[in-house]
Amino acid sequence: MSKTPPPADRSSEREARLAAALRENLRRRKAQSRARATTEAPGAAPTPSPPPAEPPRQD
Repeated sequence: MSKTPPPADRSSEREARLAAALRENLRRRKAQSRARATTEAPGAAPTPSPPPAEPPRQD
């Protein structure tokens, strides 16, 4: 029968797992940023968002 590891071991395992997740997240975000940069035409203005809808008039 195995015992649960002491809290110090669990803490270091958690830190290692979180560090790996952060590295992976950073890689993914960089890849997304590079993909966006390559799909945009150089010098092209970004498309403007539509104006907000006017609220209904109270007559």
